[in-house]
Amino acid sequence: MKFSSRTADLMHSPIGAAHQLLGERVNERPLLDLSQAAPSFPPAPVVASRIAEAAREPDTGRYAPQPGIPALRDAMADDLNWAYGSSLSASNVLITAGCNQAFCIVASAIAGPGDSVIVVAPFYFNHDMWLRVEGVNVDILEPGPDLIPEPAAAEALVNDRTRAIVVVSPGNPTGVTVPPSVIAEFAEVARRHDLTLILDETYRSFRGTEAPAHSLFDDPEWGDTVVSLHSFSKDLAIPGYRVGAVVGGEELLVEALKVLDCVAISAPRIGQEAALAGLLHAREWRAEQVGRIAKLEQDFLAAMSSRPAGLEVMSSGAYFGWVRHSHGPTPDVVRRLVLDHDVLVIPGTAFTQADQSMLRMSFANLTPDQIAELPNRLAELG
Repeated sequence: MKFSSRTADLMHSPIGAAHQLLGERVNERPLLDLSQAAPSFPPAPVVASRIAEAAREPDTGRYAPQPGIPALRDAMADDLNWAYGSSLSASNVLITAGCNQAFCIVASAIAGPGDSVIVVAPFYFNHDMWLRVEGVNVDILEPGPDLIPEPAAAEALVNDRTRAIVVVSPGNPTGVTVPPSVIAEFAEVARRHDLTLILDETYRSFRGTEAPAHSLFDDPEWGDTVVSLHSFSKDLAIPGYRVGAVVGGEELLVEALKVLDCVAISAPRIGQEAALAGLLHAREWRAEQVGRIAKLEQDFLAAMSSRPAGLEVMSSGAYFGWVRHSHGPTPDVVRRLVLDHDVLVIPGTAFTQADQSMLRMSFANLTPDQIAELPNRLAELG
């Protein structure tokens, strides 16, 4: 059987690869799992109740309206308007089966084989993978000081085949939040060159502030340049229900809907019902989780301040610590950590073009006691 070179040349999911190592473990010590950036805690009770209720309703098993349940699109627009002081409407919101799908349908609507997209490094691996599957050239923008990307450096990469710039804030894997002023500069670069700024805001609630993440929606013509991507998985602890959103101009959403029709038709209705319940009735619960995870980050930084086995936190935020090591090839370090020291992390090589001796640690899924134990395990690396 022959396979497309576009997929054959891709790496396997680093999450799946990391979890495959678990089958080789022989230690009985409980695992410290810092791999996947997905909530390990249950959703708000009001969301769980609505899921149970919706499961018994006849419409739940049917296709939802392709752009999303109208009430959810309204609620998402209202939620963003509350957070940004904007005036978005439901017509700016397209509901998808997760934020990964949101990126894929937008990227496919904007760029095709032979086109180029500028992606800020360290990049989210699925963004890089999808663009390559689509035959789109990926131009890597290395970050500036403090891992903040520089708009001027992005502009220097623009050529006649460039179609978009992708920025993730807060970053996955770094946790770094891009300042609003820098995001505005990226939007201006995109506008000058008739490009699209794709802004992935999956972790927007986990920035350590309630101030707006940017002011891009203040521009009456924002939809000509900006596309904002969102996830309900982290805010509402419903990653398995697969619901995300594209926020963009109406012309872009029409094109993205064509792609959505081919891959999912519409997002699952039960996930949309869960997200709607969360937006309408769980704002206080959401704030509590944000505060709890912020406290875990402080615990993580305190635990890592001793630099166990020389491991150094280069940045942190949202769910992540971006950690430098000095123990040889990163895939080998990841293997040693899980098999010998019962710590599961993701290799930084999943997010960079070359091995930069980095590890992504998702501290948000640990308890305070587990975080306290982490430096003891890491110190065993020697």
